[in-house]
Amino acid sequence: MRTVAGRENQRDDLGAGRPARVVFFGTPEFATPTLEALAGSERFDVRLVVTQPDRPAGRGRHVERSPVGRVADRLKLPVYQPATLKTEEARAPLAAAAADLFVVAAFGLIFGRRTLDIPRRGCVNVHGSLLPKYRGASPVAAAILGGDRESGVTLMRMEPGLDTGPALATGRLAVEPTDTTASLMERLARLGADVALQALPAYLFGELEPTAQPAAGASLTRPLTKADGWLDFTEPADALERRVRAMWPWPRAWTTLGDESVQIHRTSVVAAPAGSSPEAPGAVVTAAGELLVATGTDRLRLDLVQPAGGRPMSGAAFAAGRRLAGVRFGVEGVPMALPPIVTPVDG
Repeated sequence: MRTVAGRENQRDDLGAGRPARVVFFGTPEFATPTLEALAGSERFDVRLVVTQPDRPAGRGRHVERSPVGRVADRLKLPVYQPATLKTEEARAPLAAAAADLFVVAAFGLIFGRRTLDIPRRGCVNVHGSLLPKYRGASPVAAAILGGDRESGVTLMRMEPGLDTGPALATGRLAVEPTDTTASLMERLARLGADVALQALPAYLFGELEPTAQPAAGASLTRPLTKADGWLDFTEPADALERRVRAMWPWPRAWTTLGDESVQIHRTSVVAAPAGSSPEAPGAVVTAAGELLVATGTDRLRLDLVQPAGGRPMSGAAFAAGRRLAGVRFGVEGVPMALPPIVTPVDG
């Protein structure tokens, strides 16, 4: 951390011993450790929790509270669920909280200038990547898709651009070879809470100087769609194996067998035997004890699959009773091509 001298007057603004007043914004599980950390610290007074409106979820489409909303209820914190922050009326509860700081973690709405200007010390965001790499909506999935060996979180001061603000602090961790988006995001969420709890007091007292993001290496990620889970068997097996992990828990990797949709939950890369003739991508190589599928390079073993309307099962159990000789996965139902999940940007 870089410190700044001569800022004692900023300490006085918070008052002797007064905890910093915070409005917390977040929606998914990723945000809950940071909320719990702030609420459990004597240095912070969480005046309001802002989260997305309750929405239908699951097969029964029952209306459910967001994970952040459920944590706020358990902690007996007031909850506000606006559909927009674009009107003065929608922003009124935020202004009424008289916050020193807004803390944001995967909230789901972009802040305009009028929202950013409400708190006395500005707004900070806990982002699940090492900025400027992987700005935007899907940084954790992007890291797994890209085969990154390291990931992390960046605590940044927010500005009108999307994740372009200067960094206050970072935390790093290794990406494990078996990580899914779910498992990596869980560890990043805990890391983000630790980073925020350590860095925010120094920032509030003017002892932590924000550092502009470097222009080199910046990229932007878009939101995922169901079609992103499609397995194109012309790709190398290692890229497909990463996609399966990156798409868990949503939208999940999938393919087709004839007109049947099949989710692919877990896979392994199997080297093609030396000197073997290349098979057509998607072709079932063998169904004896394991289910192997030909790809652009090597083979992909389908370890855990789920047929439409069925339960998860091993690839071998899926193959049992099916005549798969000469059959290819991924021939029918190919979705329309999508733009890349990650796009390089200028600074």
